[in-house]
Amino acid sequence: MNGDKKIQQMPWQPLVAELVGTALLVLVGLTIVILMFGTGSPGAQTIPDDGLRRLITGFLFGTTGALIALSPVGRESGAHINPVVTFGFWMMGKLKSRTALGYVLAQLAGATLGSLPLLFWGAMGRSVAFGATLPGEGYTIEAVLMGEVITTFGLIAGLCIFLGYRPLRPFTPALFPFLYAFMVYIESPISGTSTNPARSLGPAIVSGEWQGWWIYWIGPLIGVLGGIGVFSFLAKRIEVAKVYHFESDRRRLFRTVAAPERSEAL
Repeated sequence: MNGDKKIQQMPWQPLVAELVGTALLVLVGLTIVILMFGTGSPGAQTIPDDGLRRLITGFLFGTTGALIALSPVGRESGAHINPVVTFGFWMMGKLKSRTALGYVLAQLAGATLGSLPLLFWGAMGRSVAFGATLPGEGYTIEAVLMGEVITTFGLIAGLCIFLGYRPLRPFTPALFPFLYAFMVYIESPISGTSTNPARSLGPAIVSGEWQGWWIYWIGPLIGVLGGIGVFSFLAKRIEVAKVYHFESDRRRLFRTVAAPERSEAL
């Protein structure tokens, strides 16, 4: 029309996939937390050792994320299911701003919706604030914030390494179970090991527990900034904004295209 370019609409399917994926991560992952740590839960009775339960919980939480990445949901959206992962891909120039914003809004909505069914756990769920991430007792705010910075840095570093090196790329989802098993075992008594503002937002809404809520935004954001900064040499090797690369990507969303300023997707 008069030589003007038509405004290309962002496909809605990836946004729905991010909403569904994040909802599943929160629902399944926090159900595991409740079953392992809730008062009167079978996990606490079967496995008395708190450290071992943290290790298993982290492994199962990471496995949930890995399975989402390998699922049709992950094929559709790239399985970010975490605002800081989306922010990281945006920093690398793999997503346009409007796409990144749409992803983050979908993730926050998905985390909220995924937390609502947790209310059915009743007293057992309330005993652990439905899996909300809260500052650990006896730790300073600075320590809690640093815990989130370091664990998120570890997540972004792992993604840069696995996605940046082509031989490791197919095994990226396998990183999550082991990474989160280690991080939850070591760090969760300090901050709860969120690394994901959406994951923290959902249970905070249903439980009403907002202590130190800002830490779970600021900490992960600092962590992703540091991770992309340190591993910028690997970030340049990452081709598309996907946690797992399927053999074929049918959506242009995940194809790197040339732009005058920088290389972006969609």
